Amino acid sequence: MPVYALYAVWFVASGLSEAQISALFVIWSVVGLVVEVPSGALADRFSRRGAVVAAGLGQAVGYAVWALWPTFAGFALGFALWAIGGSLDSGAREALLYDALAAAGAQARYARLIGATTAAGLLAEVPAAGLATLLWSVGGFTAVAWASVGTCLLAAVVATRLPETRPDPGSGPDGSTDRSTDRSTDRSTDRSTDGRTDDDEPGYRAALRAGIAEAAARPAVRALLVPVAVLAGVDAVEEYFPLLAADWSVPTGFVPLAVVATSVTGAAGAALAGRVAGWSRWRLAAVVAGAGAALAVAAALAVPAGMVLVAAFYGAYRMVLVVLQARLQDRIGGPARATVTSVAGLATEVVGIGVFAAWALGGVWPVVVAALAVAALLPRLLRGDGRG
Repeated sequence: MPVYALYAVWFVASGLSEAQISALFVIWSVVGLVVEVPSGALADRFSRRGAVVAAGLGQAVGYAVWALWPTFAGFALGFALWAIGGSLDSGAREALLYDALAAAGAQARYARLIGATTAAGLLAEVPAAGLATLLWSVGGFTAVAWASVGTCLLAAVVATRLPETRPDPGSGPDGSTDRSTDRSTDRSTDRSTDGRTDDDEPGYRAALRAGIAEAAARPAVRALLVPVAVLAGVDAVEEYFPLLAADWSVPTGFVPLAVVATSVTGAAGAALAGRVAGWSRWRLAAVVAGAGAALAVAAALAVPAGMVLVAAFYGAYRMVLVVLQARLQDRIGGPARATVTSVAGLATEVVGIGVFAAWALGGVWPVVVAALAVAALLPRLLRGDGRG
């Protein structure tokens, strides 16, 4: 998305104060928190594919508002639409992929595929930043915004072609009793008195309750929600990589290269997740501990070479995060997969906000502590998953 590289600069160029820019980020975060879980329930009740399509459309409208109304109010509205779009995609996309694989008996491929898409997203930041620079030189921020609108619309069109399968409400997390069917087939719309359709699909409130209940009350799911939320929330530290490079005396001209290097190692780690998906809990904990130690050494040295260790941290943590996200999907049973995944997304947003606050107080060290805490807890949280 070309606009990612320049939206903060756009706000400054539009005359917004630092307080106003901070307010925009707060609006973005708060709207995302409010709609995260309800949007997952909507995807479970109606259509995961439809939610992904709507996410692209909502984000496109948000960027169009920015292009047409580049004021504080316009940026705030655009951020709200962006947050709603992101929440619609979160949970629905993972559920769409996992259930489609489970219907074919291929859920073991989930880690490899979600790792590949994560890696592609990280690598895409590099050409997108270059495209943003080119577009800005030709047509300013408006050109960057409209190009991003086009990207979102193209993604929405592609999403309409994704197959959607839904598990039987009584199926377990292993999909053993799954009777998935394509949502594009004709379905009866008759409803019984308890709010269910004739194919026993739960209504919206039932889907919402089922997803929240599974996330909160099922020990196997709840145990993995914690490390997934913490590690995913730690991704907020990426926003500070340029500041770390500058603080550690990396020459200004090389700061972008240092930041790109972390994206590349993050992509490499995500891409490797499928190969290490079967690793034992002890090996995964050791990787997280090693990543935290690398970040601690980098922070203690505070020299340009420390960015190499930051890149190593980012790649290792990304690899383990994808593996844990895949195992979380393995533990989710029933028809409310998108809702449960959205609960994890909600917890991730909360942790991310905590990272922002903690960074203001202690810099990189709270992130080190969080990584080491996850490493210490992982052997216990992953106990009983059959992988040692």
